[in-house]
Amino acid sequence: MSNFISYGRHAIDQDDIKAVEAVLKGDWLTCGSVVEAFEQKLCEITESPFAISCSNGTTALHLALLALGIGPGDRVIVPAITFLASANAARFVGADVIFADIDPATGLMTAETLENAFKSQKDPVKVKAVINVHLNGQCGDLEAIYQVAKRYNLSIVEDAAHAIGTNYINQQGKKYPIGSNQFSDLTTFSFHPVKTIATGEGGAVTCKSPEMAKRLKLLRGHGMLRNKDDWQNTEQGFDENNLANPWYYEMQDIGYNYRISDINCALGLNQLTKLESFKARRKELAEKYDAAFKEEAHISSIKKHAFSDTVWHLYVIKIDFKVIEKSRAQVMNFLKDKGIGTQVHYMPLYRHPYYQSLYGSSNLPGAEAYYASCLSIPLYVGLTDEQQDFVTNTLKAL
Repeated sequence: MSNFISYGRHAIDQDDIKAVEAVLKGDWLTCGSVVEAFEQKLCEITESPFAISCSNGTTALHLALLALGIGPGDRVIVPAITFLASANAARFVGADVIFADIDPATGLMTAETLENAFKSQKDPVKVKAVINVHLNGQCGDLEAIYQVAKRYNLSIVEDAAHAIGTNYINQQGKKYPIGSNQFSDLTTFSFHPVKTIATGEGGAVTCKSPEMAKRLKLLRGHGMLRNKDDWQNTEQGFDENNLANPWYYEMQDIGYNYRISDINCALGLNQLTKLESFKARRKELAEKYDAAFKEEAHISSIKKHAFSDTVWHLYVIKIDFKVIEKSRAQVMNFLKDKGIGTQVHYMPLYRHPYYQSLYGSSNLPGAEAYYASCLSIPLYVGLTDEQQDFVTNTLKAL
């Protein structure tokens, strides 16, 4: 194993390997019972009645917007600080993107910035949905955002790619698992290797509506229907004795091959059993970082919300690069030379050439302020105390 300390890393043990090996030795590599078991475990953790697994977090977002009926001519509000997929999913269905500003202390969209984004539109009737991103694993004030969205009749998709296991805490102290959709229509997850739970590649959508769940499953699998009770063309589906043709299936709508395999789900299912221990270790590491940087003049941690019981996917610090008279590139290269990996999460989406050419230049002050100082430093379950001390001491030496 390399001695390089990356900013994120999967945590795989022998139990995970045995779980995958069992599937490889079994009869089903895909479309089998392990996929169903993985989905059932997600339902248990998120307290959602339905969980629909899929190939990755991006396809989860695409499926969510398709299930909501978002399409050409519609507009979707997305926070400016997030991964490309949050906005790209809207473009996949032909909708336009409206970038909302964020709180520079957290990187999260707020009820106020959501409302400002909505009111910035000359024809707000075209705005149909909002994607609320739980950046770094932390959620914002879900109830406040929900109230704004419902005031303007907007559907809500929670992009929880960073936030499996996080809970929202309301003013009365009640906890709602992210994915329970108490204040949203759908929640999407990602299980990429650097996320808290890894399946290799994988994603999921949770929802409360049985109709929505059925729609998501249909869209995930080419739009194919094998259940005879759902068939429209009975002449093709049944013989002259009204016996269902065993080979028959029909496609009533366009769909996609967005399924996930039993191999991936075997890994994910075993990983989910360790979510609480993963959460505890990530929280321990984050609190240690908080304490280390508390008295530093030019390094600070992002603001922690009291209403988010967070499973930290990323640990982000804010550095005043002008004051220390070093560029972010210089700092990152210095740390890399010392064996420490870092990353930037994220450049404002509207700065990317694709969106600049589509919508012109933008400048949202909160997003610019967050981007100007943010730096993700190593955080993962396997990070040792000695490695973490080396990271903090090296940063302080700057």
